[in-house]
Amino acid sequence: MPCAVASTNSPVFLSSPMFGKPMISPSSSLSLRHTSPTPSPPSSYLHNPTNGYKEGQIISCDSNPSQTVVLKRKRPARIQIPFAPLSLMDEVAKPNDEVAEIDEEGEEYSVYCKRGKRGAMEDRYSAVVDLQGDTKQAFFGVFDGHGGAKAAEFSAKHLHSNIISKIANKCEYEIAEAVREGYLATDSEFLKEDINGGTCCVTALIRKGNLIVSNAGDCRAVMSRGGVAEALTVDHKPSRNDEKDRIESMGGYVDCRNGVWRIQGSLAVSRGIGDKHLKKWVISEPETKILQITHECEFLILASDGIWDTVSNQEAVDIIRPFCVGIEKSDLFSACKKLVGLSTSRGSYDDISVMIIRLSNFTS
Repeated sequence: MPCAVASTNSPVFLSSPMFGKPMISPSSSLSLRHTSPTPSPPSSYLHNPTNGYKEGQIISCDSNPSQTVVLKRKRPARIQIPFAPLSLMDEVAKPNDEVAEIDEEGEEYSVYCKRGKRGAMEDRYSAVVDLQGDTKQAFFGVFDGHGGAKAAEFSAKHLHSNIISKIANKCEYEIAEAVREGYLATDSEFLKEDINGGTCCVTALIRKGNLIVSNAGDCRAVMSRGGVAEALTVDHKPSRNDEKDRIESMGGYVDCRNGVWRIQGSLAVSRGIGDKHLKKWVISEPETKILQITHECEFLILASDGIWDTVSNQEAVDIIRPFCVGIEKSDLFSACKKLVGLSTSRGSYDDISVMIIRLSNFTS
């Protein structure tokens, strides 16, 4: 590379408040010779904080060719960042170090929730057995909160009762509509609380030998049918063509940043309860699937995206099945923990929640 002549009155060499004195005597005529950095393999870029920059480049002085001066970078002045007022900091959800894990075991189900590495645990769950005094009826749900845990807590507490109250006024063939109205009612009630945040939901209502599975967001339900994984829900993400068209038809926009599709450059799911600042586009209306529980229906998995981002549907079924099929006493809790452990070992940073429901006792 040809030599570059550096003028002594260049701003690079002038006195400044940062350096105090000229780095090179202004009386000397200087020439600057650049040295190319030694090529390195691509992986070194991630580990070299200088990103290929080579400190101590040589500057030769024409007035004394034998003299060399090593020019080193100086550390910039420390930036003083003011503390936010307490009134602003109170708006931020504070991590609760006391809640790292949540678990519960029942005769026909088990659930295990583990906090991720991003802050406070925001996942919640709901499990209501012997629903309305009937051992063949039950309600289960997993709720993956974002922007705080309030929406997940609210939904876990109220969604099942809202659905049951709607079913009371419906015929049996209107079950899907009753579930839809229950979701919408829960969303409306939470918005009246004037609390920020939202939650994704996946629920399973077992009633009269039928499995009614619903979701809003990217929590997912997967059933093992004779050892074969069967997805009962489809994730609601802005990358889905139908969801993208719906959002854009209502004046919103969807874009991709760092490989993640988001609504208004913000939320990575397109349905859920809460999210009042995006409510025009993030609807709470669920999609529902109803099927009859047969002897081939072995167990149901309800889980947050912390699992499904790293574990496939069939992998999850293969891991769980030895714990609850073909053995005298099932161990659903150990199955939950093993599945969570696999997801964590594969680098999941999110909260992870898994619920497993054994379906054999709910057949009609």
